[in-house]
Amino acid sequence: MAGLLESVKQPRDLDRLSRAELDELAAEIREFLIANVSRTGGHLGPNLGVVELTIALHRVFDSPRDALIWDVGHQAYVHKLLTGRQDFEKLRSVGGLSGYPSRAESEHDIVENSHASTALSYADGVAKAFRLRGLTDRRVIGVIGDGALTGGMAWEALNNIAGGDLPVVVVVNDNERSYAPTIGGLANHLGTLRTTQGYERFLDWGKNTLARTPYVGGAIYETLHGMKKGIKDIVAPQGMFEDLGLKYIGPIDGHDVDAVESALRRAKAFGGPVIVHVLTRKGEGYEPARADEVHQLHQVNPQTNPETGLPFQVKGTSWTDVFAEEMLKIGNDRPDVVGITAAMLIPVGLHKFAQQYPDRIYDVGIAEQHAATCAAGLAFGGLHPVVAVYATFLNRAFDQVLMDCALHRAGVTFVLDRAGITGPDGASHHGVWDLSILQVVPGIRVAVPRDAAQVRALVREATETEDVPTVVRFSKGSVGPDIEAIERVDGVDVLRRAAKPVGEADLLIIAAGPLAGAALEAAEELAAEGIEATVVDPRWVKPVNPALVDLARVHRAVVTVEDNGRTGGVGASISQALQDAGVVRPTKVLGVPAEFQAHDERPAILARLGLDGPGIAVAGRAAHAVAAR
Repeated sequence: MAGLLESVKQPRDLDRLSRAELDELAAEIREFLIANVSRTGGHLGPNLGVVELTIALHRVFDSPRDALIWDVGHQAYVHKLLTGRQDFEKLRSVGGLSGYPSRAESEHDIVENSHASTALSYADGVAKAFRLRGLTDRRVIGVIGDGALTGGMAWEALNNIAGGDLPVVVVVNDNERSYAPTIGGLANHLGTLRTTQGYERFLDWGKNTLARTPYVGGAIYETLHGMKKGIKDIVAPQGMFEDLGLKYIGPIDGHDVDAVESALRRAKAFGGPVIVHVLTRKGEGYEPARADEVHQLHQVNPQTNPETGLPFQVKGTSWTDVFAEEMLKIGNDRPDVVGITAAMLIPVGLHKFAQQYPDRIYDVGIAEQHAATCAAGLAFGGLHPVVAVYATFLNRAFDQVLMDCALHRAGVTFVLDRAGITGPDGASHHGVWDLSILQVVPGIRVAVPRDAAQVRALVREATETEDVPTVVRFSKGSVGPDIEAIERVDGVDVLRRAAKPVGEADLLIIAAGPLAGAALEAAEELAAEGIEATVVDPRWVKPVNPALVDLARVHRAVVTVEDNGRTGGVGASISQALQDAGVVRPTKVLGVPAEFQAHDERPAILARLGLDGPGIAVAGRAAHAVAAR
């Protein structure tokens, strides 16, 4: 890092730069991002696309006095650089910068939740608070991507913002994409606006050319100017926003700092709610990103070749890859199976199914609530929908899972990717709530596969269930080797038997899904100390299988292990089942505490939480000691 970027310590340092220097700064920022994010991994394409926009925002507004709120903070790396955070050495690693805005890092960061479509509601609340406190000289700016505008919550916020006179500036960063190309009616509307930028030039032509002809030209221009509303509806139909009561400015070239600054200054001076529609290009200035037609290198892995945008080393088969292959096979076998994605077709593994069966895939945009209820409707219509989302995003659709799917006993399968501890994306992306949330849903069945073979088997079993909703959840990253069961007892896989007679075994370890390997490691460690453990994988964790109660009866103590919150999760349900059956055993419930987990590598977080082999062994010793008293 050198040159102009190094000299920018806080946003007001931008005020002294000339237009030529601003262009130089933008180029330096792109070079910095490509070099650093290629090494650490992170969101590259979105940040390359907002360089000039972010510079203009910080020149026009006075952060943190003016509240700058980013929707989906993966586009806030440039914002970090301009607010004094230029050490990207440990980006998304323990002790380093978060991959999203973070209040702990800077007073310039307000909203650190990286779930989409939320920033405008936050902006509305902040603006109302400023008004009530008499802070009338402060502005609130919500920066939202066109993809995030497909989420219903964004429109709830716009409805409220438009209904008042608060000085909220809504910047629509329109790059035609969320993770992938934006779809739906809103995308079509914004596409129309993008292709009809000729309105102002049309009036300029009338003014500068027709007006040269006395009387006739001037009269024609005055007539055209008087017809402004009607012409705009035809040439640039932004009426959707203006009909809500929002002043509309745009579309603006988002890579022209002067143009963006001019638009933002007009919006700032207006004093009421304004939409500023900015056109940007994801991955701007980086040929490998622009050549990636689908994602523009939305996110890159650590140790990516900056020359090509490709990883230096190809990792092994991921959990998502296994699901993608099995989903395609199920589609081949079952013409009634359809897929639903919330703007993340490839990340959740539905792309192969979509390529083979384009008429049986539905991308609903960033609208998980709609996805769940639409799935219930598809089930009523005689189909079996598979809704694939990140586990953390299922939180947004809980009411629909409960009241629209479970209440109606809809045969819908939810496939939850990135379940459990996910690592570098931090608190908002760890999928550690789903097993607890779903425990309260009557009738729903939940499966947690431990390996690739079980992903295939359990997805099959789930899609064959037609009278209740089903859920299959799996982890992030490489799937690892299969773990063979030595036997199956009423649906429960026994992975290791204690080397003691029935009724004398020391410990039963019940491991949900991918933590089965760590449980087996713990059992071997304990065996070396004379503590014999049986290790089982329930496969289906809800409802609690009665076979688990029977197994607990013939062991002296129990340890449950899950990659999910301890509160209300699988272990809590098993403990309740043992109590209800009158099986009193010392029981240790291992899982994630009710705390937000910071970004770090998944193995490191699991070890810190005692969810690795040594940690499970510690819990096993404690349970055994209580039983031996």
